[in-house]
Amino acid sequence: MSKHQIMLELSSIVQAMAQVVQDAFIGAVMGELLKAVLEAQRKAAAFKPTLQEIESTLETIIPIAAEIQELSEVLHQDKREIEPLMQVIREGKDLVLKCSRIRWYTCWKKPSYKDKLDALEGSLKSYLDLVLQLQMARDIKKNLVEVKKVQVMVLDRGRRAGLEGYFLPAAIPNPVGFQVPLWELKMEFFKDDTSLLVLSAPPGCGKTTLATLFCHDKDVQERFKDNIFFIRVSKKQTMESVVQRMYMLKGHRDPVFQGEEDAHYHLENLLKSMGSNPILLVLDDVWPETVYILDKLKFNIPGFKVLVTSRSVYPKYKYQKLNPLNDKDSRTLFDNSAFLPDQPKPDIPKDVINQIVKECKGFPLALTVVGRSLCGEPIEVWRTRAMALSEAGPVMEGGELYSELYSCLEKSLDALDKQPKVKQCFMDLALFPEDDLIPAAALIDMWSELYKLDEDGLQAVANLYQLSARNLADLVVTRRVICFTTRFLRTKHDLLRELIIYQSSLEPIEQRDRLIVEIFRNQVPDWCTERKQLSIHCRILSISTDEKFSSSSWRIQAPELQVMVLNFRTKTFTLPKFMTGSNENPLEVLILRNYGVSPADVKNFPQLLSSLSTLKKIRLEQISIPPSLFTTFHFQTLEKITIVLCRVTLAFNPSSSRISQPLPNLKEINIDYCKDLVELPIEICKLTNLKKLRITNCHNLAALPDEIGSLKNLEELTLSSCIGLSELPEAIGYLGNLRSLDISECADVRKLPEAIGELGKNLKRIQMMGCSKNFWVPDSVLKLENLEEVGCDEDTAPLWEPFVQVMKRLKVKVRKEEINLNWLHGGRF
Repeated sequence: MSKHQIMLELSSIVQAMAQVVQDAFIGAVMGELLKAVLEAQRKAAAFKPTLQEIESTLETIIPIAAEIQELSEVLHQDKREIEPLMQVIREGKDLVLKCSRIRWYTCWKKPSYKDKLDALEGSLKSYLDLVLQLQMARDIKKNLVEVKKVQVMVLDRGRRAGLEGYFLPAAIPNPVGFQVPLWELKMEFFKDDTSLLVLSAPPGCGKTTLATLFCHDKDVQERFKDNIFFIRVSKKQTMESVVQRMYMLKGHRDPVFQGEEDAHYHLENLLKSMGSNPILLVLDDVWPETVYILDKLKFNIPGFKVLVTSRSVYPKYKYQKLNPLNDKDSRTLFDNSAFLPDQPKPDIPKDVINQIVKECKGFPLALTVVGRSLCGEPIEVWRTRAMALSEAGPVMEGGELYSELYSCLEKSLDALDKQPKVKQCFMDLALFPEDDLIPAAALIDMWSELYKLDEDGLQAVANLYQLSARNLADLVVTRRVICFTTRFLRTKHDLLRELIIYQSSLEPIEQRDRLIVEIFRNQVPDWCTERKQLSIHCRILSISTDEKFSSSSWRIQAPELQVMVLNFRTKTFTLPKFMTGSNENPLEVLILRNYGVSPADVKNFPQLLSSLSTLKKIRLEQISIPPSLFTTFHFQTLEKITIVLCRVTLAFNPSSSRISQPLPNLKEINIDYCKDLVELPIEICKLTNLKKLRITNCHNLAALPDEIGSLKNLEELTLSSCIGLSELPEAIGYLGNLRSLDISECADVRKLPEAIGELGKNLKRIQMMGCSKNFWVPDSVLKLENLEEVGCDEDTAPLWEPFVQVMKRLKVKVRKEEINLNWLHGGRF
């Protein structure tokens, strides 16, 4: 019998065993056989040793088979015929019962029955020999079930923007000053006549914090259980997008509605489908522009309640106000931010501290931002800040509390003046939409060109941590493997973004260095129209549009532009006519981001790219990349391409992916969460100047071409979370300059290629967290004389123990399993 036939036979037997307990009757038959064996041991002592062996075999097989059956049901796998095994069980039961009836006067039958029992034992042991196969099948099914759970949770996508609001924000440890407001909120919200309650307070007062505490409260959790929806609402939100988020959380992919009435109808059906369980919907930060959504949430559904947070009071709805912190809680929160824990407090006069706390007016946001900005500063800075806060006048339009809060925040930003690059980096966070989770990689692309920071991003990441340390932004790492796709940033509060926009708008439009434009519906600014075309001289331009934008006749003239960020959320988006016909445009970084729910079609791509002769970096997020995108024009200066959540089938089609000639200087390609990437185009392997190739979270990538060995200058190869990848080609041995190899979370890759040893001179790091514990490490790794680090987990660390004893430079770093979903929200007041 051939190896292939043996594997097919093993597979059929494993499937048969998994099906043994597929229904109650089969399970009962196996149980009856085991019961008969136990009874026979008591009555037929002569057969006891053989029967004990049979008992042991059955007790080993049944639990594994039962677990496989349970997992098979979860995976909805079809039933198959198992008659051969069932026949063995039936005949075995009859045989055991006959043995138990043998008496002294029929002892002459014992040898015959002994032979038959031995044969039964042999038959069962043939299945016992497959226990390892059964255990492997069970483990694989467990993994499949877990993958399925994750796929249901994130809908087989990595929609970072789309996932905003799906899960509860992270619990807030040790909140200061919210115990009484939380109790008051619970008392009001749980009244029978309360179906919708608006929690109202000025910005920065702690509305989102209180709503988060409410969702994590024990009484709330016990009442609503898994039916808690927390959705952030922005000025641009629509009824359709709110309902889309709820549908997607419940397992529906890419729901599309024919308008708001259709969305309202489907929302009612969704809520009714949840049965009689109470439902809590939290809409965080509702603006007057989106308050109309509340009118559409009136359903005659028992147990459905809505909590809304807003800066405004809407008299037609029941509301509760949240007041600023009292003096005692204000001082406690400020001290927690201004002074390091477990460290002696610096000798700052109490009157100075009290003056600063007083000027923060009880706003948690001001207290934490101002406190963090003073942490570790000398007394002179404290005195100067206290004086500045007491003399500060109105900064922006709004009520008295608004102006005072803005003044506090503005003075804290002034503290960044001695770090101008850090301040400019902070100002750039407003280039992205409100509440958006900003990829650190996108910021690094911009900052490396604007401020001449290092290409590897070390200085940029240092700036990110500085902003986080000053409580101006939340830095979130989404995976235990720290790489370009895992870091994200969000401004600490909308107020900070508004303050950035305000400070950027103090000069006339044509003179601004950083121009931030937000377009609602089709209200395109006059200077973008052909009728009133205006030449602007900004270096940085950000344009964000909403779901209703459909204009196709807008243009931009910005001859000094270096960085352009386009944020949109429509299914079809027409790029502006951008400096068409000019060959002297200095644009170096183009970031095109669709923050809707599905990839969009982009029009005018060729027209735009034809004018960008100096482009160095391009980042495309959640779009359908057209064919020949990178083949129509010669990008002599293009160094880096990043593709995230895109459809790439057309662009990477063999007939349209001859990209090596137009991209002679390309050094880095990043492909993340592109689910239709099945194979890597061979043309990419002809980019001989390529130094970094990162393919992450592309679950359907099945194989790498042997031509990958042609990338002689490749220094980094990252393939993390490509769960469909089954092996690494031996051609990797030709990558003589490779320094880093990352196959983390590639569960189906079971071994390193034998040719890995050919990378001995330069390979320094291997990352393999989340790989199979049955992974095989070839002896050829002993040739990796410069290997310094292997990152793995507790399951795979033992595989490297024999090599560590010989390879003196090698350090094995074990990382524990961590699942972090906090990035879905980030913390903010």
